[in-house]
Amino acid sequence: MQNTKAAPRPDTITKDMTKGNPYTLMLGFTLPIFLSQVFQQLYNTADAFIVGRFLGTNALAAVTSSGTLIFLLVSFFTGAAMGAGVVISRYFGAGDEDKVSRAIHTVLAFGLVSGTVLTAVGVVFTPTFLVWMQTDPEVMPEAVEYFRYYFLGSLALVLYNICRSIMNALGDSRRPLYYLIFSSLLNIVLDLLFIAVFRWGVWSAAIATVISQAGSVVLCMIHLLKKGTIFTVQIKKIKFHWDMLKEIIRYGLPAGIQNSVIGLANVIVQSQINTFGKLAMAAYGTHAKIEGFAFLPITSFNMAATTFISQNLGAEQYKRAKKGALFSIFAAMILAELIGVIYFIFAPEFIGLFDSTPGVLEFGVKQARIASLFYFLLAFSHSVAAVCRGAGRALVPMIIMLSIWCVVRIIYIIAVINLTGDIGMIYWAYPITWGISSFIYLLYYIFSDWEYGFK
Repeated sequence: MQNTKAAPRPDTITKDMTKGNPYTLMLGFTLPIFLSQVFQQLYNTADAFIVGRFLGTNALAAVTSSGTLIFLLVSFFTGAAMGAGVVISRYFGAGDEDKVSRAIHTVLAFGLVSGTVLTAVGVVFTPTFLVWMQTDPEVMPEAVEYFRYYFLGSLALVLYNICRSIMNALGDSRRPLYYLIFSSLLNIVLDLLFIAVFRWGVWSAAIATVISQAGSVVLCMIHLLKKGTIFTVQIKKIKFHWDMLKEIIRYGLPAGIQNSVIGLANVIVQSQINTFGKLAMAAYGTHAKIEGFAFLPITSFNMAATTFISQNLGAEQYKRAKKGALFSIFAAMILAELIGVIYFIFAPEFIGLFDSTPGVLEFGVKQARIASLFYFLLAFSHSVAAVCRGAGRALVPMIIMLSIWCVVRIIYIIAVINLTGDIGMIYWAYPITWGISSFIYLLYYIFSDWEYGFK
């Protein structure tokens, strides 16, 4: 029997996704998320592109070689933001304004604490992390410079992800787009100013990112402090509400662990790549930047699916939630594969945009052409994981990713390095583990009752 929902106070940004055509709603919600992801990737790519063009291969390797390190350290906290989004969407769908408000204030308190901790850990332990990753000694000084300054912006990075999660959970995917456009353009302008005009070192690219991230958080908070709406934030109410924190951890901790183990596996892969020298490091980092764009449709439909499913299951609209899940899975797979084919064909041109050094091109194109045609598997795994999170089944993707994308991937890499020493075999670790996880997810999606996760 369906809940009778209390109507939320009217405002101009929240979107009830339990009514209307599900496909139109999801497309309308996904498009701003997709554009947001494009600008987020520009945010991440501008440093590498401008540094590579003006400061050379060593500086490019310093910026790109340990992007997996940032993902590992930040991903746990962004997983908590995902958990908060599920909680907020669920109670918004059920029409429970009080719980929506308490969840919002709790996750902001969590963001302030975790962002501060991440800043301290990142700044203090950057050299240690880079040594563990076997970073090329020639690149090490600039890598330490870049990442230490980058981690000074950790608080802003965590808070932006939390604010975006709050707004998306309430059906608003437009304002995060506007704020990200502003901060991305600001980042590019500052990169050009600091590096191309002032001729400052690689550290200035990190400073540009920190300033831009802080700007996006200021814009988010100005909006969330707006009075008279369901999402209104009051500074004095930002504290831990323990019942809400328990729910956020229940749904967010598995997502955080999942992200972290993927990051850990990628760090191990990166450390093996680093042993092949700075050209391989630069190529791997460049490929990761380009692949980030290919991943955008997956991420966009995943975020839309999580919100759509959480809201509809909160309102006990089970059939509607399943329609949205299937739509998001197929849309993400089709778009990801189309992009993969384009990347396969034009890999030399894409890699060459960052660095046209022959060695970098050779390594980068080889990895691109091994991985790109299998992006539909990557899309399927992430899409079903998003469905599980939206349904309150966050443990399922955590277990699958931990076992396949971490344990199996690491065992495979250690084995092939010892047997062959061929860097191409390392590149194959990704499509192989994508395929195994996709098969397991398919069985789970077909045979489980995932839609009753909140029960």
